[in-house]
Amino acid sequence: MTRRLLLSYLSLAALVLLCLEIPLGFVYSRGERERVVNAAKDEAESVSAYAALSLAAGRAERDLPTRVAHCAERIGGKVVIVDAWGAPLATSHPVDAGVSGDLAARPGIAAALRGTSTVDVRTSTIGGVEYLSVAAPVGQEARPVGAVWLTVPTRTVHERVHHVWLLLVLGGLAVLTAVAVVGFAFARWAGRPIRELEQATHDLADGGRFAPVTITKGPPEVRSLAAAFNHTAARLAHLLASQRAFAGEASHQLKTPLAALRLRLENLEPDTAARARGSLTAAVTETDRLARMVEHLLAMARLEEHAAIPATVDLGTVCAERHRTWQPLFAREGVSLVLFAGSVGPVLAVPGAVEQIMDNLLSNALRASPAGSTVTIELRLQAPPRRALRDVRPRWVDLHVTDEGPGMTAEQRTRAFDRFWRAPGAPKGGTGLGLALVQRLALASGGEAVLRAAATGGLDVVIRLPSARPSGEAGPGPGGDRPRRPRREAPALPA
Repeated sequence: MTRRLLLSYLSLAALVLLCLEIPLGFVYSRGERERVVNAAKDEAESVSAYAALSLAAGRAERDLPTRVAHCAERIGGKVVIVDAWGAPLATSHPVDAGVSGDLAARPGIAAALRGTSTVDVRTSTIGGVEYLSVAAPVGQEARPVGAVWLTVPTRTVHERVHHVWLLLVLGGLAVLTAVAVVGFAFARWAGRPIRELEQATHDLADGGRFAPVTITKGPPEVRSLAAAFNHTAARLAHLLASQRAFAGEASHQLKTPLAALRLRLENLEPDTAARARGSLTAAVTETDRLARMVEHLLAMARLEEHAAIPATVDLGTVCAERHRTWQPLFAREGVSLVLFAGSVGPVLAVPGAVEQIMDNLLSNALRASPAGSTVTIELRLQAPPRRALRDVRPRWVDLHVTDEGPGMTAEQRTRAFDRFWRAPGAPKGGTGLGLALVQRLALASGGEAVLRAAATGGLDVVIRLPSARPSGEAGPGPGGDRPRRPRREAPALPA
């Protein structure tokens, strides 16, 4: 913000200086030019009048050389007086015979001999006069008896104009420097509350302790923003504290009664008649379902409370570990659990998210899979096509959990991530929160969760996570980004 404010101040000051100094410089240059031209014309007319009087009195040979010499010394230039035929009468400097014969052919002298005064001015690109010559007729304009040709050196005027332009540039730089110093101080003063707000926002986003920002500094708009931020942050801190307290208390207040209720139901089993055993079993099942629902709710509350930063996770290792953990449970139900482990490299995920995702997906797949079917875990590296030598586009790793159960329709797949939603005819024991928690964990890790229809008729759950390996880095298999062929781990024989 400080740089933007300073740049705006300097741009505005530079625009004002350009609008003022450039016209001022050209006006001064034009004024100097007109002053030099008018002075040369006055001098030429004065010499012309004196020459006319001297010629009329017959004293031209005696008076004109002295007058010409004094005039040339005064203006620092050259003066030539010629008669009606172009022959020199008096010169302030030696003139060669060849040059004196060509004087009448010069444009300025020729025009003066015809009775017309001329001025020849050549200027530089910034308006400084470089060359000036003036020719004036001697005597009456209708019948001139000679001409005066006066050449004025203009180097001094030229240097004076350049000096003024230099002063204008230096003055503009001095003004810009002063504006930069004052503008930087003002920008720092105006931006200090914004920086404090930015730092407080980052601290609050990173889960730090909330500290109110000062609302007595900066412009009124910034003070109003600081007051609104303090109010919003205080409410957010209160809500987070309330949620944290609820999560901590609910874990004790809900788990203990559920455990006691399940224990009482199990104790009633010996005293329950055979015809009521089904109701008792259903009550125990619903108690277990309620316990799992509480666990999922608490997990989602903790996820929303702690917005953890994704870290590097070895997805292949986690999948192999969860495969070993769940394989006995699948074998007991007569379902094969197969892992296709490929070298996909590490991924970025919230710590503990991959384990929770795998547990929820495998639990759902086990409930939906009939005996004798197969549940497949597969890892695939999704690398973008190489377009350049150093491609910086992200790569993704897809985790597929595919079952051979009844699957879902397209409409059901669009609603499957809603909280507490369960598909019609779904197996008992579900809570309707597993897939919702999976989606939240995937999004928090920077990825996504998608449900697709499997080729075997079941459901293919795809968890896409960002790869932690740079796109330009060569993959472990031959061909750079091309992953190795997945390695299939033999499933355990059903018990």
